[in-house]
Amino acid sequence: QVQLLESGGGLVQAGGSLRLSCAASGRTFSTYIMGWFRQAPGKEREFVAAISRAGSRTYYSDSVKGRFTISRDNAKNTVYLQMNSLKPEDTAVYYCAASTVVGGTKTKEDEYNYWGQGTQVTVSS
Repeated sequence: QVQLLESGGGLVQAGGSLRLSCAASGRTFSTYIMGWFRQAPGKEREFVAAISRAGSRTYYSDSVKGRFTISRDNAKNTVYLQMNSLKPEDTAVYYCAASTVVGGTKTKEDEYNYWGQGTQVTVSS
């Protein structure tokens, strides 16, 4: 089991940057694939980024590739999402998630076992 807590959300102007953090409990953080998803009002939750257990591989949605960077520090039980060049369409609640699935796409909600409560990101134009 793992508990996840996101932080770092807030209000920012278009073109600005934010860095989200997700702190995980327990001793098994390095065994999880970690991902970020987001959900805008009235929209379905969508995949944003994911990172492999050792941080060797990363995955991004086309909409954020080149602007967002996911990273992890297993010694600190923390995963990060650096968001640059933010756009109003990035406005959403951002969720941290953990997966024990071997293989798979890394992009599907049903591959993730544990979820945080989310942190709000609002980008003004």
